[in-house]
Amino acid sequence: MQGVLTGFTVIATVIAVGYVIGRRGYLGQDGRTVLTRLAFNVATPALLFTMLAGADLSVVLSGRLLVTAVAMAATAGIFAVVARFLLRWRADRITIGALCSSYVNAGNLGIPIAVYVLGDASLVAPVLLLQQIVVTPLALTVLDLSRPGEPVSAARRLTTPLRNPMAIASLAGVAVAASGLPLPGPLLEPLVLIGNMSVPAVLLAFGISLYGGERPGRGEDRGALHLSVALKSLVQPAVAWAVGAGLFGLRGEALLDVVVIAALPAAQNLFTYATHYRVAERFARESVLLSTLLSVPVLFTVAALLGP
Repeated sequence: MQGVLTGFTVIATVIAVGYVIGRRGYLGQDGRTVLTRLAFNVATPALLFTMLAGADLSVVLSGRLLVTAVAMAATAGIFAVVARFLLRWRADRITIGALCSSYVNAGNLGIPIAVYVLGDASLVAPVLLLQQIVVTPLALTVLDLSRPGEPVSAARRLTTPLRNPMAIASLAGVAVAASGLPLPGPLLEPLVLIGNMSVPAVLLAFGISLYGGERPGRGEDRGALHLSVALKSLVQPAVAWAVGAGLFGLRGEALLDVVVIAALPAAQNLFTYATHYRVAERFARESVLLSTLLSVPVLFTVAALLGP
């Protein structure tokens, strides 16, 4: 239980500081925009590169990751179908909504929970790799191609991931990890230092965005918002439990691992993506906030029911 409390306390504290910054106007009117751009274009790419460059790529093929991938695909798919055929959303809004319904906060919240609840920080590594190597580049490519403007050529569509800083950083990190060559300290340490700005910048920008906003769940997209939060907080862990226990025969700690990871809330960097591309910003902010709040009782319930 300490891991759940520690993770949420850290996140809530930094977001609260961001709210105070926004309320006091310490960073001016463009403070949130600057932090978002810093995170998207500089800090997060550095973090992704350093994290993936030292990763063990073999964990991507683990059986537990298949359970996580199925649960993510199920909730993202349900939201995408509803948003496309019932709500008539565009591809860019569907992408943000699907991410908010499936993309777990495996970093700044998942790691402490993995340490204190599951007893092993490495258990969160597979989903981190899956999201950064596969999900993020694909999602950002869709968002890039959905931007208004002139028709996009086939060559530009194929090379879109190579122009996105986070996709470039992820692919470069994977290449370094696959080569097995260690990075020299003078090259690695500056990137680690820059990457350490990523999570605080994202959380502070998120906190600033909360000042002056309406209470969540009152916008025109409240139906889609409620669907997204329910899919992320309730359906995804339920799917992980059903698939893990029913199809993969997981029991005990193995089953607890996949369900806890699926029950993690939507990641705060989804708000960064929405803000950067100016798509469904309020939806992303409220979905992340509500799923984070709801995940507290869900994680305690999962730990109580499936824990030793």
